Amino acid sequence: MKNQTLVRKYADGLAQALKDEREFESVGAEVRAFLDLFVSRDDLRRALVTPFVNARKKAAVLDGILARSGTGPKASRFLSLLLRHKRLSLLPAIADLLPEAWSDKNGVLTLEVTSAAPLTAGQKERLEKALVASEKKPVRLVCKTDPAVIGGLALRKGHVVYDASVEGRLAALKERLGQG
Repeated sequence: MKNQTLVRKYADGLAQALKDEREFESVGAEVRAFLDLFVSRDDLRRALVTPFVNARKKAAVLDGILARSGTGPKASRFLSLLLRHKRLSLLPAIADLLPEAWSDKNGVLTLEVTSAAPLTAGQKERLEKALVASEKKPVRLVCKTDPAVIGGLALRKGHVVYDASVEGRLAALKERLGQG
């Protein structure tokens, strides 16, 4: 739980530092590019997170990589901050949460939609329109598929899940019958 709180703080902090959509796309892409390298190279990951390499050497390695890759100043400062605070291991979760943090900053509600099969463009559009009307604010849908969802879909808004699947309705019916 503590790590999730830290992840949220770092993602929110980076989102707050970005001024517009163009900068969000640019910095987000630079952070993800570094993340891809960080995840794919065991030697790099070990060098940057091990306690056996001193902080100056770690900073020099990171600065060298960021300079060679042409990473901009905001992404570089953010990655250096994570290194200084020994939080680079949180980078995958931070990168995953960054779009949601950006949406939150801009007053857009992020909703996770899980269905058994991928939604068509028309289905997404109708669902989005219905949710905008219901929530009275812009929404961003994050669509996922899960074959375990039988008929219908599940919608997650923060920590609340609305289960509109056949499976969910059957479970609710079973619970009501057990109480009666």
